[in-house]
Amino acid sequence: MRAVITVIGKDMVGILAKVSTTCAEANANVIEVTQSVLQEFFCMVMLVDIEKMNCEIGELNERMRNNVPGMTIHIMHEDIFNSMHRI
Repeated sequence: MRAVITVIGKDMVGILAKVSTTCAEANANVIEVTQSVLQEFFCMVMLVDIEKMNCEIGELNERMRNNVPGMTIHIMHEDIFNSMHRI
């Protein structure tokens, strides 16, 4: 079972570290990460294994909002992500 995390906002030091730490605290294993910095804007997509996660996705989303303020962060189950992007 996997989830997709997207992070968008103004670039600053430590975004990847804060998101990764929050995932580790929830026991969500980071599988793959891609990120870009477009001038001052930070964009990241992270694929995480949530099979052994110790909380619900909604709670992880809340933790992200608290640990990484000022960024727009969305976390969704892989099945929902795939359904939303199927043509």
